[in-house]
Amino acid sequence: MIYRFGAFTLDTRTCELECDGQAVAVEPQVFGVLHHLIANRDRVVSRDDLISDVWKGRIVSDATLSSRISAARIAVGDTGDEQAIIRTLPRRGFRFVADVEEVAIAPPASGNPAPVAGGTEPERRQKVQFCRSADGTGIAFATIGEGYPLVRAGHFLTHLEYDWNSPLWRPFLNELASRFQVIRYDQRGIGLSDWSVANWQLDRFVEDLEAVVDAAGIDRFALYGTSQGAPISIAYAMRHPDRVSHLLLQGGYAQGRLVRDSFSEREQGEAMLTLIRHGWGKQGSPFLRAFSSMFIPGGTAEQISSLTELQRRSTTAENAALLREAVDRFDVSDLLEHIRVPTLVIHARDDGVQPLDEGRKLASGIPGAEFLMLESGNHVLVQHEPAWPAYFEALEHFVAD
Repeated sequence: MIYRFGAFTLDTRTCELECDGQAVAVEPQVFGVLHHLIANRDRVVSRDDLISDVWKGRIVSDATLSSRISAARIAVGDTGDEQAIIRTLPRRGFRFVADVEEVAIAPPASGNPAPVAGGTEPERRQKVQFCRSADGTGIAFATIGEGYPLVRAGHFLTHLEYDWNSPLWRPFLNELASRFQVIRYDQRGIGLSDWSVANWQLDRFVEDLEAVVDAAGIDRFALYGTSQGAPISIAYAMRHPDRVSHLLLQGGYAQGRLVRDSFSEREQGEAMLTLIRHGWGKQGSPFLRAFSSMFIPGGTAEQISSLTELQRRSTTAENAALLREAVDRFDVSDLLEHIRVPTLVIHARDDGVQPLDEGRKLASGIPGAEFLMLESGNHVLVQHEPAWPAYFEALEHFVAD
């Protein structure tokens, strides 16, 4: 269902709020509050109703609920004293009082999402579910495809719904799902997972991965870590070598920029943080496009625009900076020599995000690891480049062996 009120559109398919066609960043719980209030606008919604629906009955303080209501009001511009959109009724609850138009969206006949325009891939359906990490953080995960299970560790920018319809990620996910049963998730602080995060330490990210694997009900699987998903995957494989059959590391590293020996690397890390704090999520920001171009210099204009939009939709500027600083301080260099899982390290020769030397360090540090260098300058591979088929064939053959 899509709900329209004033200049706003709330889309329950993608869990997104827009104003005049532009995405409005809202945390999942705030979106849940808005959705519940709009869907039940014919009555007064009590605090208990909201807690039951949005928090699934968990204990929630009055301060937390009040902050989410306040955030919902700010998101829809209801900041005046008149409460023209969300009205508080003392000792009773809340009611959504703005005029709402409902637009029911019929799914395709097969019940599956339509393929990317211009693509020829078979239609697939992803199943999105939720679980909770050890510290209670809500984590969203999705399952697509059939075959041997492959878990993709969370990384910097994902949004399960937006990526599934993205001209950049949909071809990649479809190709992966044609060979494996793929389980992927939005890590803490981004996408459909909880945006309110108190702890950004590496151990918490590993616990997010543990929660997803347990919720998905898989005992043994190939673990795929790209970019900062690589140190998370290494730490997980160290804890659970009996569950990881194969370790696949692409464009990754053992030490983040802010803890590397190179002064130049540390300086670049600090510069990136500054740009994120001042340029993230701003419509037309040159930083967003430059950031996207760095990840896929060989991408099409459509792919670069899609990655730019993903930045705006995926999280807040504050979360982006906190997450970026956290992953740039990851250090699993002391774990490499203890990994006993068959490992394939893949790295693009001219990767502009993580230098080739970082991939070489991973491969040389993990006993028996294989190394594949791709002739590419893209941190995220794109469908039209020659490295694309070599990459997927390498993954499939390595796991099959």
